[in-house]
Amino acid sequence: MIRPVRPEDAEELAALYAANRDFLRPFEPVRPPEFFTAEGQLARLERQLADDTHPFAILDGESIAGTINVFHIVREALQGCTIGYWIDGRRNGRGLATGAVGEVVSYAFGALGLHRVEAATLVDNVASQRVLEKNGFDRIGLARSFLRIAGDWRDFYLFQRIAD
Repeated sequence: MIRPVRPEDAEELAALYAANRDFLRPFEPVRPPEFFTAEGQLARLERQLADDTHPFAILDGESIAGTINVFHIVREALQGCTIGYWIDGRRNGRGLATGAVGEVVSYAFGALGLHRVEAATLVDNVASQRVLEKNGFDRIGLARSFLRIAGDWRDFYLFQRIAD
């Protein structure tokens, strides 16, 4: 269901983001025009890899249906990370995000040897909260003015899952 994002995915990702621009607008930061190009996606992948982010494509058959990333990896005493994900609006409600979160949590606890995985959702993004809850995440609090989304500072619920 997931696999690492590859440079050759840049064009498909750019097209998918462009097709979902209106769908994602309420959930994401304001994106510059180059974000929606293959060159922009390739540059983003290069930045992610340089920052020790682990970007994955969420697959629907052979096509990319979204992405899920493992980032903000902290070693030493914390041994934790943050995940973020999105699914093509036309494919929502089919369990793709739920499956991808399950796979990336297994990767974080297994291959990366982490102890804690954190995720955040907009307060009104109930569907994403359900994805996390189905994967054993606990809601741990409210982060006020956590991220600038669509130009406004928005509140988020924070979730965590601890390795069993």
